[in-house]
Amino acid sequence: MKTFFPRSIRARLTMIATLVAALVFTATSTITLATVPSNLRGLVQTRVELAVRRVASQAATGQLPAELETASHVHLLQVVSQDGEVLAATPDLLGGPRIAKIQPNKPDKMYTTERTLPGIRGTDEERHLVVSVLAHTPDGPVTVYGAASLEEVHRSLVWLYILVFLGTPLVLLIVGGTTWAVVGFALRPVERIRTELAEITGQDLSRRVPVPDSGDEIANLAITTNHTLDRLERSAETQRRFIGDASHELRSPISAMRAQLEVANAYPDETDWPATGARALAAAERLTGIIDELLMLARLDAGAVTQRRVVDLCRMAEDQVRRREGARVPIVLDPCEPAPVHGSPMQLDRLLTNLLDNATRHAASRIDLSVVVEGDKVVVTVTDDGDGIPPQDRERVFERFTRLENARAKDKGGSGLGLPLSREIATAHNGTLTVADHWPGARFVAVLPLYEGGS
Repeated sequence: MKTFFPRSIRARLTMIATLVAALVFTATSTITLATVPSNLRGLVQTRVELAVRRVASQAATGQLPAELETASHVHLLQVVSQDGEVLAATPDLLGGPRIAKIQPNKPDKMYTTERTLPGIRGTDEERHLVVSVLAHTPDGPVTVYGAASLEEVHRSLVWLYILVFLGTPLVLLIVGGTTWAVVGFALRPVERIRTELAEITGQDLSRRVPVPDSGDEIANLAITTNHTLDRLERSAETQRRFIGDASHELRSPISAMRAQLEVANAYPDETDWPATGARALAAAERLTGIIDELLMLARLDAGAVTQRRVVDLCRMAEDQVRRREGARVPIVLDPCEPAPVHGSPMQLDRLLTNLLDNATRHAASRIDLSVVVEGDKVVVTVTDDGDGIPPQDRERVFERFTRLENARAKDKGGSGLGLPLSREIATAHNGTLTVADHWPGARFVAVLPLYEGGS
């Protein structure tokens, strides 16, 4: 669907500003043209009427001089008797004809007209506003005339029309040009940001957009864009490292399995097939574990929503202990009460499994497991009596495929995904997983929100 407005923000704002200015100037010009001409004529008429009334007052009191004083902007004043004799006048009218032949018939009522005044010096081509009034004097009624040129009014109106009909388009052109230039200057940083973003590719996320010194919304946009690029770069780097590490971890058991099978196939009569099958099965199980953990991490990274329900972590911990009876290291579960949380049973069971597997690999003689409700939290603690984790490595163990030297020495079959997956599961359930201070050994603390809703 086509729209009236152009797609460009610069052109759109220029059009809007010009239209608004046009509406304002049109309304203002209309009001001005409707009121100014009458106001100008009204001002002239007021001046003439005041001068005529002053002369009529003088005539009524019998103090009329032969030569009348000119009032401001009113240079033509004349007093005429009923028989047409000029009794008094301003210097420009002395010895001249009467201004007009208008005969007012009502005392003190002003009569107004516009006309040229032929026969009067310097006024042949000018329009004048003529005002007359009938006044009573001791010698009888007289007519007082006053006239003022409308030339200044006409000249002012000409300039007004020029200003309205020529000035308005010029002003609109200036408004449009100024808006175009100002908006273009304001959007120049946006164009630089767009150009820089267009050149950024997935292979090189190290570039950043320029941040203007204006401190305005565009600067905030550039800062936010750079923060987003920072996150994308870190995510891409993590993904590349993850793919590389995953390839390496998957290659090792596959290579071992292939080597065993190739040797067995080359020397079938000398091969202990049950032992070879057991080793191949162990390698396959390790591959299955790595793939399962990778798939679960991928689902968590993608934000996939799994089916959730109320899970009792105390009962889940008891099930874990029962399944591990007779293991190399005994697990001691502290007495616990129901500890409901709302989550995925499979993921929460995987969290406990990974923590207990990790403790089993490192413990010397004992693993302590506790599930405690503290306020609105459920705290799960897994403690072993092994070598422990140095403080500087307590965050590294949650990085994918990270295995410390002592862990590699004790168990070469680990993948380095168990603890990172456990933390991702805790985070997905609005909880945390950290390494707490403890000696000897290591203590992992998982904190999850307590479920307080109805059953």
